[in-house]
Amino acid sequence: MKKLLLISLIALFVSCSTGQHPDFEANVASVQKLLELQGSEADLQAQLDLVHDEVQWRPAFHGAAQLDKAGFGEYLKGWHDVMEDVTYEGNWLPGVLAETGLPDGSVRSYGMWRGVHTETGKSWELSSYHTWEFKDGLIIAGGDYFDAGGLLGSLQALSLIHISEPTRLLSIGVGVLWV
Repeated sequence: MKKLLLISLIALFVSCSTGQHPDFEANVASVQKLLELQGSEADLQAQLDLVHDEVQWRPAFHGAAQLDKAGFGEYLKGWHDVMEDVTYEGNWLPGVLAETGLPDGSVRSYGMWRGVHTETGKSWELSSYHTWEFKDGLIIAGGDYFDAGGLLGSLQALSLIHISEPTRLLSIGVGVLWV
């Protein structure tokens, strides 16, 4: 009886423990390749080849709608056009199904982006969080979570203009300044 109870407890423990999803490592490799290509700006099409045709991407900009594959390509290209020497250093964490709490092969990452703004030559760094979900070995959904507007605003070359009416609004670049 004691042996049966012990075997039952061991079986219960083993059945309740969760291991890594079998696709997790391959999915991490896909994400790392996507980010490597983003930093090198070497091949936008190679980046899009890692993405499912039905992708739904959440961009980092406040109020932006989800992007389909064409929009995601434009989003990536937009970053290529305004940044140089971009690198990403982060951790790679397994995602889980919200309903079950079990690993689903998705990838999450907290990390640090670094680079140089093309127009001003200013160096920058930015803390971020990203998610990537997969279907058929390709990225099907995900998002970027960081202050994109704040980053771009901090890199703009501001020139202050004197206005004789102190209560008037002056629009400069991406922001508004009271003068």
